[in-house]
Order: sequence, then structure tokens, then C-alpha cells
Amino acid sequence: MLLPLGAAAIVTAVLVWELARPRLRGSLRRLLHTLAARRARRAASQLSYDPGRELRAEQRARELLRSCVNEEEWAMYRDLGFLRVWAPTRTRARLRLGTVAGAQADAGGDGFPYAYLLYPHKPIVAYVPRTGALLNEYCVAFPDETRPYGSVRLPDADDVLAKWIALAADERRLIADANMHLPGRQIDPQRVREDLARLARWERERAERGLRGARAA
Repeated sequence: MLLPLGAAAIVTAVLVWELARPRLRGSLRRLLHTLAARRARRAASQLSYDPGRELRAEQRARELLRSCVNEEEWAMYRDLGFLRVWAPTRTRARLRLGTVAGAQADAGGDGFPYAYLLYPHKPIVAYVPRTGALLNEYCVAFPDETRPYGSVRLPDADDVLAKWIALAADERRLIADANMHLPGRQIDPQRVREDLARLARWERERAERGLRGARAA
């Protein structure tokens, strides 16, 4: 009795295996393909990703910025993390500067009617040096064209330098092409005011150090 039952069980197992084998074989192929793809992606990412790449890119960008701007501007970026750019002309701006709480862009800050703060990967902020009134934010973007080996964004110092060059080369076109918003759209106005206060302290301390150095000489 046991022998026939055992034979039947073996036959049943063989039939089940034959029926299931194509499906199992397909599943196994899919599993092996998935594992191979994962290994290939992991190997490619290990070859292409360099943890120090962004640090080296930023260091090169800072060196380039330093070679392009003057000594004071470089020290400002190094110490404060942003640049202040005076209005390219000493005439009243005929751009889309607008007003804030009735504050007009009157001359101030060494005779300049307005100035810009350049932050890495943030809008350009226009303000009145004499009063500190914030005018507008100008959103511009400079993508990294070295992709796929680069990044969607330029290094911080390169982004600031790109804005600096664009303002110096053609301020009107940059402002006309930018997306203009009132202050506070992307940058907290309180942060900008604090940065302006930091800038004022930084300039006073720098002037005092220069005066002491001149007296010592």
C-alpha cells in the first residue's frame, strides 16, 4: 500500500515541478536581472561619486572669485558669505526698483542710489544704502553646464561670481530678465537687515584696523 502511495506522490511532485518550472525560471531570471542591475548601478555610482568633489569645486570657485573681484569684495565674501555691489551708475535707477513703504531710491552710501546683495543660490536683493530700505528681490539662475559630471547647481562662489559678472556686464538686461518679487518672497527681510548690520560692523572694524595700521607705519 505504501509503495503505490509513494509512487503517486513522486509522480505528483514531478508533474507540479514541470508545471511550475517555467514560472519559477522566469521569476529567477527576473530576480537575477534585478540584482545585476543593482550591482551595476552601485558600481557606477561608486565610480562617479566622489565625496570630495563638491569641496574641491567650491575651493576652485573661491579661487576664481578672488581673482576677479577686488580685495575688499573678496574679504567681504570670505567673512560674511555674500557680496555687496553698488549701483553701476550714480544716477537714479530707471529700472524696476519700485519703492517699499514709500521709501524712494534716493542717493546715499557714497552717493549711490541703490545697491545689491548677492547671496549664493538666492535672489539678488536691491536696497537703499542711505536708509536700508529693501526694494525688490530678483530671481536669476545659473545652472552648472558641466553635467552629467557636474551638479544642477554651481558651487556657491561661482553662483555669486556669475551674478557679479552679469550685473557688471549688463545690469539692465539682468534685471529685465529676472523674476522680480517684493522683499520677503524667498529671503526673510529680517535676515537681510541683520546682514546689512553685519556689513556695517564689518566695514567699521576694517576701517579701524586700516587706521591703526597706518598709524603704526
